[in-house]
Amino acid sequence: MEERKALSTFDKYLSIWVALCMIIGVILGVKFPQAVNALGKLSIAQVSIPIAVVLWIMIFPMMVQIDFTQLKGVRKEPIPLYITLFVNWIIKPFSMYLLSVLFFKFLFRPLITRENAQGFIAGAVLLGAAPCTAMVFVWSYLSGGDPLYTLIQVAVNDLVVIVAYAPIVKFLLGLNKMVVPYSTIFYSVLIYVAIPVTLGYLARRYFVKTKGVDWLNNVFVKNMKNITIIGLLATLIVIFMFQGKIIVSNPFSIILIMVPLILQTYFIFFVGLFLTKLFKIRYELAAPATMIGASNFFELSVATAVILFGLSSPATLATVVGVLVEVPVMLSLVAIFRANRKAFDFGGKPEVVNVPPGVEERLDK
Repeated sequence: MEERKALSTFDKYLSIWVALCMIIGVILGVKFPQAVNALGKLSIAQVSIPIAVVLWIMIFPMMVQIDFTQLKGVRKEPIPLYITLFVNWIIKPFSMYLLSVLFFKFLFRPLITRENAQGFIAGAVLLGAAPCTAMVFVWSYLSGGDPLYTLIQVAVNDLVVIVAYAPIVKFLLGLNKMVVPYSTIFYSVLIYVAIPVTLGYLARRYFVKTKGVDWLNNVFVKNMKNITIIGLLATLIVIFMFQGKIIVSNPFSIILIMVPLILQTYFIFFVGLFLTKLFKIRYELAAPATMIGASNFFELSVATAVILFGLSSPATLATVVGVLVEVPVMLSLVAIFRANRKAFDFGGKPEVVNVPPGVEERLDK
């Protein structure tokens, strides 16, 4: 009870803090364009260094908890990975294409021009063909997912992105001369995944050697419990600061674009949830398998849209809206997934889910 009281102010209203940080980011982007432009130049192959820094803050506590000595055991349970690959590459790009065509070419036809409809479809497909790389660590963490298996899921999907992203987008959009920014993929994986994983691995070795595993699990993890959430909020401010002018300039279009993107996210989530239950996947492995498909690699999507269609194009706007809907929708999916925890008790000895300290209270409230 004491811990619940201590968490009440910050954690009970997490969704409000998320909304406020998004608003603050937009305001900063509109009010201080020169500063934003200066920060925007701090990038490598369109991969933002400021975003990388706040992502490191967000991801580092999770990386320290990964025990790489358990890596061999992952091979004994490959089905969650198969589910992820099936959902991400067989279902997700095509369902996104069908939904976007349904809304932008038919249901919203009286409200938008043909050019905008084509652009919105293109942006939606660029999002749908790019499963998440960095943020999925947060969604899996908040869901109580296994951090090592989450890393494996991300690593495999990043390899598939390199091979499958361009052919799928070309097929769906007919872009015969499509140019995929492979340097963006490479540096995104390097900066958003490889560096924090390496830092986490080195930190874990140091702490285990000097303090012991018990100290790491019971003291370090407990003291770092809010760092991930603070990093998430800082990430939101920075991301929306960069996209503030685009969001403010296109309020009506943004509302229209949000509809199929939100529906797609919930659809993919429930497909993953259904399959993990069907194959009786353990809860902590079902979390990353379900979450990675629902979220998107928006850095790659935005960069590709800018290269193919230009910064002010409808396609780029659609990818930016993907960023806008990602966090609020994914937080709702985390809560839904955790509410289904009992559904993963398939008999026998109940699974003990490693839920980070404070997360259960945060989401229940």
